Amino acid sequence: MITEQEFHRIVVYVKQKYGIDLSGKQILVNGRMENYLLRNGYSGYDEYMTKVEKNPKGEEARNLINVLTTNHTYFMREFEHLDYLRRIVLPQIKKKEEVTKDIRIWSAASSTGEEPYTIAMVLKDYFGLEHNKWDTRVLATDISTRVLELAQRGIYLKEQLDPLPENWRRRYFARVNELEYQVKPELKREVIFRQFNLMNPFPFQKKFHVVFLRNVMIYFDDDTKRQLLRRVYDYLETGGYLFVGTTESIDRRGINFQYVEPSIYRK
Repeated sequence: MITEQEFHRIVVYVKQKYGIDLSGKQILVNGRMENYLLRNGYSGYDEYMTKVEKNPKGEEARNLINVLTTNHTYFMREFEHLDYLRRIVLPQIKKKEEVTKDIRIWSAASSTGEEPYTIAMVLKDYFGLEHNKWDTRVLATDISTRVLELAQRGIYLKEQLDPLPENWRRRYFARVNELEYQVKPELKREVIFRQFNLMNPFPFQKKFHVVFLRNVMIYFDDDTKRQLLRRVYDYLETGGYLFVGTTESIDRRGINFQYVEPSIYRK
């Protein structure tokens, strides 16, 4: 069982590096880490953390975050956001970017890929025959290299595709075997996957029209959330939209976002 001291060491490291607040989650940390340490031959938490701290960009540091973060996502999750994107947001952007034909959408906690692939399908559906005239590629980032590898492979169980409209399933997924389907190249090309820590300086050249920051701020304390939201605000186009998880809300004190409707905000 993890000791108070060992737990504190992990909490401090993860907060400093990733902004994730694990305080009060001792049972969760122990449950996820114990098997990993045993499987990989560590004598205990201290030996493991010494290795992580010595090489924060190394494989074990990546594994730490892969083991500790949950990635629960699915196609068409929080459908009301996709509906709002299609009905309200895309017509506005289409009008605004008539000349540049450049739409910039960021899926900032993309997990195993269901969210950015769904957004890409919405974009292809909305633009229809005009789609090839527009740059609609979605930037998809996550802190976990493990989930990004799964996302890039793009292989999903048949039942995972159930929430999708039948014509999207046929058009964008190829059957691999009895149980699995894979994203077709036509859709894969529409998503750019990158590993990114939301606590790092934003490296983006251009501002975004839409940022999906859903179901990730639950890991952050209020101060970290505020700092992150201010940076997201700075990297949004004027009139740009932020979508957060439907169970999340943001404290707008000291932040300039306008409230649109539950879980949707605008610059």
